[in-house]
Amino acid sequence: MSTRKLGTLFALTILTCWLAVPSFADSQARIVRLSQVDGDVQIDRNTGQGYEKAFLNLPITQGTKVRTGSDARAEIEFEDGSTLRITPGTAVEFSELALRDSGARASSLNLQTGTAYLNFKGDKSAQEFSLGFGRERLALTKAAHLRVELKDSGATLAMFKGDVEVEGPSGKVEVEKKHSATFDLTGANPYTLANNLEPDPYDDWDKQQEKYHEQYSASSLNSFSPYAYGSSDLNYYGSFYNMPGYGMMWQPYLVGAGWDPFMAGAWMWYPGAGYTWVSSYPWGWTPYRYGSWTYLPTYGWFWQPGNSWAGWNTGPQITNPPRQFNFPRPPATPGRTLIVNRSTLSSPASLVQNRIQLRGDSAGLGVPRGSVRNLGKVSRQVESLSAIGGTMQTPLGGSVASLPTSSRVSTPRSGPAPRSAPAGGGSSPRMSAPSSHSSAPSSQGSPHK
Repeated sequence: MSTRKLGTLFALTILTCWLAVPSFADSQARIVRLSQVDGDVQIDRNTGQGYEKAFLNLPITQGTKVRTGSDARAEIEFEDGSTLRITPGTAVEFSELALRDSGARASSLNLQTGTAYLNFKGDKSAQEFSLGFGRERLALTKAAHLRVELKDSGATLAMFKGDVEVEGPSGKVEVEKKHSATFDLTGANPYTLANNLEPDPYDDWDKQQEKYHEQYSASSLNSFSPYAYGSSDLNYYGSFYNMPGYGMMWQPYLVGAGWDPFMAGAWMWYPGAGYTWVSSYPWGWTPYRYGSWTYLPTYGWFWQPGNSWAGWNTGPQITNPPRQFNFPRPPATPGRTLIVNRSTLSSPASLVQNRIQLRGDSAGLGVPRGSVRNLGKVSRQVESLSAIGGTMQTPLGGSVASLPTSSRVSTPRSGPAPRSAPAGGGSSPRMSAPSSHSSAPSSQGSPHK
């Protein structure tokens, strides 16, 4: 082969590889949130590296695949607060996560095996949302809550709320609320309709997680972000304050001396976007995609909403850091994963005989969703035990399913009382849990095993 032909072939190969790499950073790309990770959850981020360990708060992009081990569960949150929950032994592919030229969000998911729960909010914004399973596919245009179980020879769709139309080789079938449909994937019998729902062992888990979102996302402060996902975790794990000269700012509970927002997380590489910071904190989505982190002397670190949504936020905005603050830098070489753990906590939160032991400097790390009743109050109690790194054991809350629907997060009050800096200067001043806070719902939460 001639040199010229070799050169042309090489150029075409490079062009083909370049086109195959998803350009996540362009304006048409979307990211959704891996909002819960329990047990052995793995993710294929469509980077050519195959499956790897999944992290909480990882961005999920078009082409991503997520699968759970035999004892694992996971939840994915979409921009409008819609959720997909997958149970042990489940695999799902996000074949399309795009933004149309019209502004409509297009989401196309494929359940490859296992059981998935989908709660589609069906908000007023333009959306295209579809879920495929086996040879069938359903399209959602209005609010619906459903469960799909896919096995080798068949699939079962159970409708908890709403109704959908399923389309497959045998035509279209409408499945109404509190009805189910079983599809024969062998082709022998197209489908069977039933006017009842067979229970599943993970129905209670799905209901508990949905109650959690309903309770803690119900707030007049949801306008702090252009998107709904992540709002329930912000309301549960922290509070907003009206800080003079700054306006509304948010701070997590259980923060201690020297804590900063970048003590625990990872730098993850995404082709087309570069490195992005993935926070390990359970509330760590919106505060790293929008707005900025600001340090206020004698008060500590706060997140301040504002500016435009920067989904990747490869360089989080930081304002007025203390003198000894060191921001963790991403690797110099593309394609790597860098785990960052600058905390002294070996076990931020642990379970001891149906009680959870909390550290005063954990910032919620290790605290399961809804597991502690009134986390703000407990945070102040932990603070009173020790000037730095206080610990406390508190009973686990009850079932989230028992939460009163009338509970709401109230309008925030003025900022927390300032604390004096320790003698001798040095590291950041003592940061206590705020003494005046938004009244987080005090009803019981759900233990999350």
